[in-house]
Amino acid sequence: MTRAALAARACSALLLSIGLVRCANCAPYTPPTPAEIPPGFRENADWKAAQPADQTVRGEWWEIFQDPQLSELERQIDVSNETLKIQQARFAQARAAIRIDRAARYPQVTTSPSVTRSQSSEARGTALSRRRATDFLLPVDVAYEADVWGRVRYSVEASRTAAQASAADLESVRLSLHAELALDYFELRGLEAEKGILDTAVTAFQRALDLTRSRFTGGIASQADVAQAETQLETTRADRADLMARYTVLQHAIAVLIGKPPSSLQLTVTPLTDPPPEIPAGLPGDLLERRPDIAAAERRVASANAGIGVANAAFFPRLLLTASAGLESASLGNWVSGLASFWSVGPAAVATVFDGGRRRAVSAQAQAAYEETVASYRDTVLTAFQEVEDNLATLRVLREEADIQAAAVAAANRSVTLATNRYRGGVTSYLEVITAQNAALTNQRTAAGILSRRLAASVLLVKALGGGWHANTLPPLKAGS
Repeated sequence: MTRAALAARACSALLLSIGLVRCANCAPYTPPTPAEIPPGFRENADWKAAQPADQTVRGEWWEIFQDPQLSELERQIDVSNETLKIQQARFAQARAAIRIDRAARYPQVTTSPSVTRSQSSEARGTALSRRRATDFLLPVDVAYEADVWGRVRYSVEASRTAAQASAADLESVRLSLHAELALDYFELRGLEAEKGILDTAVTAFQRALDLTRSRFTGGIASQADVAQAETQLETTRADRADLMARYTVLQHAIAVLIGKPPSSLQLTVTPLTDPPPEIPAGLPGDLLERRPDIAAAERRVASANAGIGVANAAFFPRLLLTASAGLESASLGNWVSGLASFWSVGPAAVATVFDGGRRRAVSAQAQAAYEETVASYRDTVLTAFQEVEDNLATLRVLREEADIQAAAVAAANRSVTLATNRYRGGVTSYLEVITAQNAALTNQRTAAGILSRRLAASVLLVKALGGGWHANTLPPLKAGS
């Protein structure tokens, strides 16, 4: 066999080995699967897939509550919220990281022109006299790494999928901010309803105190009855003052969410009166595409998978193509002449012969990081199922509790009427009136609190369902990103 044939066979073997190594180094990415996807939500067993289109949760999900003031506040978040701007800047950084890694696909061209004036030493053994010289140098160096083992390709893929995860993080933050605003707003409206109840109670207790004082003046009631009426009135006023402190704090929180100083926002809200709308939960499997945090976790798995490829590529030599050309002359006049030109070109390989096990450890680290992201993804999915089930259960229980509480309020109001009539007739003491009034006030405030909690659970359910977001809205982040 001739040397040429041997060389050809060696080249073929080398190319085959390169191809096999590349295939071994670039295992296709397979999205992870959750440990288990239930066929349906237990707390939503009566849900049917054929739902009217107007009940579908969409991007501006707060519109389902049909509150114009809430909608106006929500729209300001995307424009002015500083937390959202922070996450947008992080996403911009992730997009820039793609371009940084993608730049390695192209040759790197550098130049370092210089003009050097030098003088030799007479002390050198070969020097007859001092010589002065000027060197004009204009080199151009080109370096290119042939991505044989996929190191650059996997680096680009890792940064691309990491940027997609950052985009999903941005949507998670956006959803959380919108939900937080809705929660604060509905709590504010709940406090407004409770404030109305306390205002009515203060008026009623003031009338009761006036009646008791009149009866005391007439010798019918005792000083103890007057003291009890005063205590009840002042306690209710104190409760109202405490409620107003919470009311003010919520207004400040809403102001910050829409990017305004707390002192510049003064909201006038109406009390809560209507129950929340019905929200279709869909199927558990839908959450895999509808929650941005799940999408972010899946994209991090893809990024970690590409990281394994980057780590494995380090086991093989880096193949470099380098070239250098330029002009060099002792005088500026001859700098651009053909005689002043020089060039060199040639391939090179950079291989690590011994690193004390560093590459193996890096590869093991990348594999462990991948397994961590898979476990994190599955945990995120399970948490998503839990949050939907929790809020569905909360809504079901609060719906039942609201019906029971409505009956309790009606009974407490009847008790107040009977106790007041009995007291006026001299049949009972004022203690019975106070007991009935306090029970009625407590039940009314409880009913208002239940309604507020129902609205909050509805908002949290929308958030748990992804707020109308879908994974296909993630940016592809290809060339030009």
